[in-house]
Formats: sequence, C-alpha cells, structure tokens
Amino acid sequence: MRGSVVGSDTEVHISRDGINALVVPEWAEQFDPDWFDPDYWGERAVPVSSGGRGSAWFIERSPEHWVLRHYRRGGLVGKLIRDRYLYAGEVRVRAFVEFRLLVQLRVLGLPVPKPVAVVYQRKGVLYSSAIIIERLQGVRPLGDVALSLDATRWREIGQVIRQFHDAGVYHADLNCFNILVGETSTHLIDFDKGELRSRTPYRTSWKGNTLDRLKRSLNKAYGEELEREWHFFLEGYNASTNV
Repeated sequence: MRGSVVGSDTEVHISRDGINALVVPEWAEQFDPDWFDPDYWGERAVPVSSGGRGSAWFIERSPEHWVLRHYRRGGLVGKLIRDRYLYAGEVRVRAFVEFRLLVQLRVLGLPVPKPVAVVYQRKGVLYSSAIIIERLQGVRPLGDVALSLDATRWREIGQVIRQFHDAGVYHADLNCFNILVGETSTHLIDFDKGELRSRTPYRTSWKGNTLDRLKRSLNKAYGEELEREWHFFLEGYNASTNV
C-alpha cells in the first residue's frame, strides 16, 4: 500500500489509495478509511434522527462512542449535487477546516466535541468528505427538550453562546439542533463553515445574525411557545461583561 503519513502534536495527515485524511495522533495507527462508511459498522451505526439531512450516524466502537457525518448540500443545489464540492486546494476542504477549528476551540477551553478523523476524496475537480467526532454522553439537542428547561438552564445556555461570541467564534448554522444540553452542560456541534473572527467591537453584526438564526429555528420548532424562555436566554447572554 503506497502513501504518506505526516504528523504533528494535533494531527496526523494520511494520504494513500486516493484518500486524504486528518486523524488525531492517538488514533493514527488504527486509522481505517472504512470508518467513514456507515455500512462498514453494520448495526453499530444508527442514523441520527434529530436535525441534519439524513447524513449522520451514531457509531459504537466499544468503548468509544462516535458520530459520523457526511458533508451534504442543502437547498436547490443539494437536489442536484448532493455531496460534491468544488476542490480549491486541500487547505479549503470543508472537513479539514472543521477538524482544525475544533482543535482550536478545544485549546480555547470552549465546550465542543473532540474531533477524531476527517477524510476527503477527489473525483476530478470535485470532492466528497466526512468527519468523525466524539459522541457526547448524557446530552440532547435543545430543539428536542426546549420546553422542559427552566429559567436557570436557559440563562446558562445564553452564557455559553456568549462565551463563543466573546472568543470570536462564528457558527454558520446556530440552530436549536446544534446546541446539545445536559443536566448542567451545554455544547455546540457542527462547525461546518465556521471560523474564528475578529473581536473588534465594531465588527459584531454577525453575532446578532447568528442569534436571529437560532431564534428562527426555535420558532420553526415551537411556534411562539418559547418567548418567555428566549427572554431568559438573552438575560444570560447579556450578563457577560466581556467585549
């Protein structure tokens, strides 16, 4: 088997048999491209039912618990080209960008899942890609449990979102199914097209835009039932004194 392996403290780059991957160092020696095929796992791959586009699976690799997600397009384009993207250099491959962003966010101490591995494969000028991250335990999407949370939890969720914004973290799809809540924890997932942005005070319109997106997703799921809860969320978000 021909190929190459290049490593660092945070990632190992593997290139062989027409695929290119990034893997966290602790999984590099066991890496298998078949990980990204849900059929490989058989009954140990269970489709994720909440949110998404039918492109994610819970993977049981005892004792590990992972989430496999294939990158899929939405909207009208997605009906024509479901899982292919224009290749513009490896540094811009969406899976690689998300993997490296998750590594950076964890260094910043922000509550995001740990990346395990990502892969992409080219076909001419197009490519397809997938990512594996750790599966967080004891959590559920906000969109599934919003009505069961009390005022304190809503304020805590608002505070966590503010922590991300204060760190300059832009989430391209901040909706109620990309916020996972446990009894006392709050995590963000799915950082496809996300990035670290400037903390300059006058360049903050994107923060309000992402909050509007979250509010729209809650309204879509629950109608007008969550106006009181949204008020508590904003109380928590606005309580931060950070810039």
